[in-house]
Amino acid sequence: MTPRPTGPARLVVLVSGSGTNLQALLDACADPAYGAQVVAVGADRGGIEGLARAERLGIPTFVHRVRDFESRDAWDQALTGSVAAHEPDIVVSAGFMKLVGAGFLERFAGRMVNTHPALSPSFPGMHGPADALAYGVKVTGCTLFVVDDGVDTGPIVAQTVVPVEDDDTVEALHERIKVAERAMLVDSVGRMAREGFVVDGRRVRIG
Repeated sequence: MTPRPTGPARLVVLVSGSGTNLQALLDACADPAYGAQVVAVGADRGGIEGLARAERLGIPTFVHRVRDFESRDAWDQALTGSVAAHEPDIVVSAGFMKLVGAGFLERFAGRMVNTHPALSPSFPGMHGPADALAYGVKVTGCTLFVVDDGVDTGPIVAQTVVPVEDDDTVEALHERIKVAERAMLVDSVGRMAREGFVVDGRRVRIG
């Protein structure tokens, strides 16, 4: 069980690119009523806009590149340590393109969330919008889930449906999913921060 924090919930956000989901969270956190604050932003590579967004606001950042470590386990330990140093209530994977290891998941069990551009359990993996379009589904969408040791398999926090248009391209569909994904992420993380949440088997109960 993750109780409601006594002050604003502390968010550590992990990014790998431009950080549009991070920006949506930063914008939401600017309102004290949102109930959360981004206390650090981490990345698996340097020189990206996601880090720059945080740095412009004076938010601490850290970078751990897998290639700089002798093993994936060593990278995972370093990432775990850097995230833990900021004492997060929730860790948000916002376009973070690396799978974390067992040590990270153990340290932040039930407190790390990620998004997937499909309605889980359908179309897991890297190509959710393309797979949905190729299959011919009439609706797809996005999923917010608590990260476990699988690929897009964790307990579901929230889902948003996005209709598939007859003339959709992968790019057009993915862009509409991204818009829905940002809104879902901001709304759900805010509720988790303000009300607390419980992961009970396959169910996530907010409040």
